[in-house]
Amino acid sequence: MRRRQFFGACAGAGATVAAAATIAASAATSVSAATYLADSDAAQASTNAIPPFKLSVMLWTVYEKLPFDQRLDKVAEAGYNAVELVNEYKNFTKEDYAKFRAKKHELHLTVDATSGISHSLCDASQRDPFLDEVRAKLPVLEELECNKLIILSGDKVPGQTTQQMHDNCIESLKRAADIAAAKNVGLLLENIDPEENPKYFLTSVSEGFEIVRSVHAPNVKFLYDLFHDQIAEGNLLAKLEKNLDLIGVVHIADVPGRHDPGTGEINYPNIFRKLGQLGFNGYVAMEFIPEGETVAALRAAREMAMKYGSAQRNQSAQFISPGRPHATA
Repeated sequence: MRRRQFFGACAGAGATVAAAATIAASAATSVSAATYLADSDAAQASTNAIPPFKLSVMLWTVYEKLPFDQRLDKVAEAGYNAVELVNEYKNFTKEDYAKFRAKKHELHLTVDATSGISHSLCDASQRDPFLDEVRAKLPVLEELECNKLIILSGDKVPGQTTQQMHDNCIESLKRAADIAAAKNVGLLLENIDPEENPKYFLTSVSEGFEIVRSVHAPNVKFLYDLFHDQIAEGNLLAKLEKNLDLIGVVHIADVPGRHDPGTGEINYPNIFRKLGQLGFNGYVAMEFIPEGETVAALRAAREMAMKYGSAQRNQSAQFISPGRPHATA
């Protein structure tokens, strides 16, 4: 996740974001696709060619300078039926929300997740403001017709140990989970790599899985950002396999540069193949900055995900018992 421009007030909470790409005029390059979590999605099922998992696009990466509704048009043009938001709606009025819903329905789009929480998860002194912010966000999610909220850990707290911040994340997530569950909203804890934000607490995906496992709430999952984890720890395929039951959404971008899948060091055909073999039925969201023309790049990413994600999908178990022992991440 690189969304600093969308979080004016979020810097203190570790919402790190780099500038989004400008519109590229060059020819399309070979790319791939992504998005999110396991819930029934009629819009996704209505596509002509159904991918093995649901595909989405993080909107901040799509034609940042175009008007909001035209950016949605571009997502639909690229063949996607879901979109993820950051805080593009922060100045929306009731009328704006109504227009957005009408546009979304016209394009058969689902908002599978949004972020926008600024207070820290790992700082106990910010727990009450954090929980108040979650409560205040729930009516916004209802306006967006969205049922997943992305949560960031926030920056490290001076004077506190790693264990204290780890425990603070667990306690704050437990309380937030109860609040969100009343509105059937799921929470997604996300990792960020230490190169993008050296101050951010949750740079370790392995620790993120431990936190989600300790929260032990059905509406709390992990947002596995492969771009960040390739930089921070690696070992992506093994983590997918060992922790599939904890993953709500997967984010896609290649290393280096956060560009199209297939342009860097991550073997995305193998990633999509593994997700298909494991029967992952959540969202896989594209969050890459295209090297070429955006719509063509998103189409190529989608085609890659469908091609490799469909391979041998039914040859492995599609369900993991919640009681199975967990291997170390």
